Amino acid sequence: MVSWNNPASMLPEGILSTNPFGNYTVVDAAPKELLHMVDSHWYQYPPLNPLWYGLLGFAIFVLGMLSIVGNAVVIWVFMNTKSLRSPANLLVVNLAVSDFCMMFTMFPPMVVNCYYHTWSFSPFFCELYGFFGSLFGCISIWTMIFITIDRYNVIVKGVSAEPLTSNGSLMRILFVWVLSLVWTILPFFGWNRYVPEGNLTACGTDYLTESSFSHSYLYIYGTWVYVLPLVIIIGAYSQIVSAVFAHENQMREQAKKMGVKSLRSEEAQKTSAECRLAKVALMTVSLWFIAWTPYLVINFAGMNNKSMISPLFTIWGSLFAKANAVYNPIVYAISHPKYRAALEKKLPCLSCSGNNDSNDSVSVTTAQSEQPITEKTESA
Repeated sequence: MVSWNNPASMLPEGILSTNPFGNYTVVDAAPKELLHMVDSHWYQYPPLNPLWYGLLGFAIFVLGMLSIVGNAVVIWVFMNTKSLRSPANLLVVNLAVSDFCMMFTMFPPMVVNCYYHTWSFSPFFCELYGFFGSLFGCISIWTMIFITIDRYNVIVKGVSAEPLTSNGSLMRILFVWVLSLVWTILPFFGWNRYVPEGNLTACGTDYLTESSFSHSYLYIYGTWVYVLPLVIIIGAYSQIVSAVFAHENQMREQAKKMGVKSLRSEEAQKTSAECRLAKVALMTVSLWFIAWTPYLVINFAGMNNKSMISPLFTIWGSLFAKANAVYNPIVYAISHPKYRAALEKKLPCLSCSGNNDSNDSVSVTTAQSEQPITEKTESA
């Protein structure tokens, strides 16, 4: 039984209490072989209330199950529905694979660690845990960037854009995986490192070591996975919005000249469909940034102002980051009509039923020489 009057009773059976500072802290429950990786900053904090570990473990378990099931369904439906097998949707499948792998490798260890109130695996597994988190996070964001660029080409450039082919999608996917692997494997060779953080239930990049060489990795990597993608997204969507407004103005002017209230041509329907898919991409990317911004703030605050970082503070960064893997299947299930139709046919128990507007359509390819870009869904 845990007793706050007897701190030793909080230690899980078989785990040694070793603290060079003498006071009982959140580090005391950690295995002895892990202590060389734990920054001295964490020794000043008392153990968290066991309730926090229980809540965190429950939240991660729920998010993990939702992500694994949701992304597995997305992969299965897209790969087994002929109308969804397009170059653009290969990027969507890659995104689902990355999200699936993230939670499959990260949520079970974290649930176990929450039960033991500390990191309960080997130091090397801690490094692997941090590596997997960085790897799949990087893959997800850059896959979303290429989805955004594809939407930009279709909506802004139109017929002048080079069609996205299957080989083009595969080359983009290969680029994302190789570059992400290179970036995230560097800490194993001495440029920064993966260490336990916060309440020691998770591991990530080392943002507490006071070394310019170590900090340089986080600044450069942060630019690659956050700042540069943010600039690309803002630029792409500003152009998309401008193109949409310009198109709508042209349609209104044309309708006015023809003496009709509204003009709904095939071109207008196509643009409307592309705008719907652009909204899906924008929502997905926005949710990614909402998920990863807290973790970026924690890393940069740890390098510049350690006093801001506490075990409880780091919990939220870890939780928000992992929640990202749950958003994408939900967004596509609700907002992707062709996916929703396929889901209703293959797995009716998971489909989002409801009446669809006759114009509710989504582009599934940008190849101008192939089938028409849009495909209307039937009216209910």
